[in-house]
Amino acid sequence: MTKLLVKNIGLLQTPVGSHSHRGKEQGENLKLLDASVLIEDGIITAITSDGIVACDESEADTVVDAEGKLVTPGLVEGHTHLVFGGYRQHEIPLKLKGAGYLDILRAGGGIMDTVRKTREASFEELYDKTEGFLDEMMGLGVTTCEAKSGYGLELETELKMLEVLKKLNEDHPMDIVSTFMPAHAVEEQWKGKEEEYIKLCCDEMMPVVKEKNLAEFIDIFTEDSVFNAEQSRVYLERAKELGFGLKIHADEIEAIGGSVLAGQMKAASAEHLIVIDDKGMQSLSEGGTTAMCLPATSFYLGATFAPARTMIDKYEIPVAIASDFNPGSCPSLNLQFAMNLGYLKYRMTPEEILTAVTINPACGINRGDIVGTLEVGKQGDLVIWDAPDMEMLCYRFGSNMALQTIKKGNLV
Repeated sequence: MTKLLVKNIGLLQTPVGSHSHRGKEQGENLKLLDASVLIEDGIITAITSDGIVACDESEADTVVDAEGKLVTPGLVEGHTHLVFGGYRQHEIPLKLKGAGYLDILRAGGGIMDTVRKTREASFEELYDKTEGFLDEMMGLGVTTCEAKSGYGLELETELKMLEVLKKLNEDHPMDIVSTFMPAHAVEEQWKGKEEEYIKLCCDEMMPVVKEKNLAEFIDIFTEDSVFNAEQSRVYLERAKELGFGLKIHADEIEAIGGSVLAGQMKAASAEHLIVIDDKGMQSLSEGGTTAMCLPATSFYLGATFAPARTMIDKYEIPVAIASDFNPGSCPSLNLQFAMNLGYLKYRMTPEEILTAVTINPACGINRGDIVGTLEVGKQGDLVIWDAPDMEMLCYRFGSNMALQTIKKGNLV
C-alpha cells in the first residue's frame, strides 16, 4: 500500500456529496483550516483540520507540504474537442472583417476545414498532439476531462478519434470520458438530406461505437444550418436505446429548441446555452440537466454570455463551467481562464465557481461518485494552488496558479 500525505494546507475548500449542486447549494463549500489529506493506493482515507495531521509522517511514502496554500479537488473539464488535425488560425482575418461562425461554416471553412485535416492525420499524429494537450491541462489543475469526436463525420475517422482517446485513457494519468459526436456538422453531400445522415448515424455508426465500447456519451449540434430539434430528437432517442448518455450542443447561436429538448430527454448536460430562453431554462430545470456553460467561447467569439446567474437563482439548474477547447471557436484549454470569466461575466461567486469546475461537471459526465469533491472514499485527485483562497484564484488571470497537481495520489 502506498501512502501520500498532504500536510500544512492553509485552506481546504471543496463541495460535498456525489450529486449535482443546484440553487443555493451551488455556492455551499466545506472549508477546513490547517488541514491535511491522506491518500492510500489512490483513494482518500482521511481528511483532518485544525492542525491535526492525518498520519505520522514516517508512515507515509510521500509527504507534500502545501505551505499554507489553498487546496481544492482536481478540476473536472466537462467539454472539450481535444482530438483534431491542423489548426484554424487562418480564420482570424475573416473574423476581423466581420464573418461569423455560421458564415465561415457555410463557406466550407470552420468545422469542415478541421474535418479534412483530421481525416488526413494518422493515428500517431493525433495521439501525440492530444497527449500534449492532456499534459498541458493537467499542469493547469485538470485531473478528469471529457473529450468529443466529431471531426470525422464518417465512421472511419470518428473511430480513429475515439481509439486515440481510448488509448490515451489507458496510457495517460488523466481520466478521459469519451463522447461520440458524428452529428457535429453537415457535410456538403448531406445538405438538404440531413434526415438521411441522421439515419446513417443511428443505424450504422452508433451500433459500431457501442459494440467497440468507445464512447459513453452521444452529442449533437442542434443549431441553425446544422441539425434541427426534431432531427436531434430522433438521433438522441436512438442513442438512448443503445445505452449512451445524452449531451446536446444547444442555443449557442439561435434558440431553436435544443435546450428544451435536452430537458425533455433528461440529457446529462446541455452545452453552450449562450442564447437560452426561459422556456429552455425551465426545461433544463425540470429535466435535471446540467448547464455546461462555456464562457471562453463567448469571449473568443465576441458573443454574449450565458445567463448563468438566472440559471442558478431563478431556475436552480446545476451550472458547470468548461473550456470548450477546440481549433475554431475556443483555441484555449485553460480552464482557469474560464473560471475567471465565470467570476467576471457570469457574476458567480468563488464558491459557485468551484462547484462548477468540480462536482457539477463530474456529475455531467457520470463521475460524481468518484471525483469532484475531497471526501473519504473518493479518488485522491487534488490541486495545490498558489493562492490563499478561491477569491484570489478567481481574481488572478493570465497566470497558471496551479503549483502541484496530484492524481490518484501521485504527483504529476
